[in-house]
Amino acid sequence: MIKPLRISGLVLALGLPIAAFAADHLDSPTAQSSNEPAADITDLYAWMTSDATKLNLVAAVDADAGENDTFSDAVIYQFAVSSSGSFGGPQESTLITCKFIDGTNIECWAGNEYVVGNPSDPDGIVSDNGGMRVFAGRRNDPFFLEYTGFLNAVDLANGAVAAGAVAFDDADKGCPSLTPEQQGLLLGALQSGDDGDPPTDTFEGQSVLALVIQIDKTIVNSGGPVLGVSVSTYAAN
Repeated sequence: MIKPLRISGLVLALGLPIAAFAADHLDSPTAQSSNEPAADITDLYAWMTSDATKLNLVAAVDADAGENDTFSDAVIYQFAVSSSGSFGGPQESTLITCKFIDGTNIECWAGNEYVVGNPSDPDGIVSDNGGMRVFAGRRNDPFFLEYTGFLNAVDLANGAVAAGAVAFDDADKGCPSLTPEQQGLLLGALQSGDDGDPPTDTFEGQSVLALVIQIDKTIVNSGGPVLGVSVSTYAAN
């Protein structure tokens, strides 16, 4: 039986060379209780290669990973790629599953693709069919965040909502319609530190464990060119 530990938010990627990412650098209760930093997803990145023939996926785990931190053989890492002909249309799903056999070697499979070996070489390891490439290792955290500015923006937004100064375009969805002035205030807060100081990267100098998958688009787009991507971690037992 596998137990879900962490699921990262959905991102969308078209069959075009565009990129998207989702981020969450705070532990979920299940990841905390599992005492497995390597199960805690910090970021999910997805983008197509420049020729739009391959999908690149990156799951970053273990915020502020130390030099001796490694992926865990007690965790299953799984990407779910949904495909559809249009936004909101019927979807088909493809799973890309990886598990570390030990502290060094990994095995990953998706459809008829299977790869096994040591994924620490920057060039990665490739499946026999050549449709999937895998790398895993410790890397500098690429996510840039001015955390003080983010908190200031949250305070501004909450204050505006509490004061009734924000209009919502749909009572059920609750999507805010911001005025240009409100947009400018939030953007200014996000781009500034304390007292309007220039922004700094809160995660500068931190590292994460990165699991990187490159897979042929034809393996994951059976339902159409619009792709949705999520990533989850599960307890292996």
